[in-house]
Amino acid sequence: MSLEQQISKGIMEAMKAKDTVRLGALRNAKKYIIEAKTAGPEIAELPDADVLKIISKLAKQGADSAAIFTEQNRPDLAAEELAQVAVYQEFLPRQLTPEELEAEVRAVIAQVGATSVTQMGKVMGVVTKKLAGRADGKDISAKVRELLS
Repeated sequence: MSLEQQISKGIMEAMKAKDTVRLGALRNAKKYIIEAKTAGPEIAELPDADVLKIISKLAKQGADSAAIFTEQNRPDLAAEELAQVAVYQEFLPRQLTPEELEAEVRAVIAQVGATSVTQMGKVMGVVTKKLAGRADGKDISAKVRELLS
């Protein structure tokens, strides 16, 4: 079952269970999926990789919003955002630990043969594709820069 189908099924289950937070999060994801499908040529179903990008973007936005709400002393709104982020996380692959990230980046650096920061772009291209959805871009960039310095 594709991710898009899982989200549609999750919407139905959330409606039956009257789970408003889950329903809101999944409907929001479904909205972006439909927009992506209609943006270009007619697509029957969005590939899982594209759905993962949408969901990870929504999770990141939610986490950022929660941080802002926390700074502004609005724990009620922050809790709501974090609850939606938790729903999105169910559909995302497990995030890499810092140690796993470092091992993956070291392997790619060895594979590409990079020796200095000037070759960071070459390494980033390979690492970003390899770790899509499993690590944040900022974390990857910081680790590549650290290991090439």
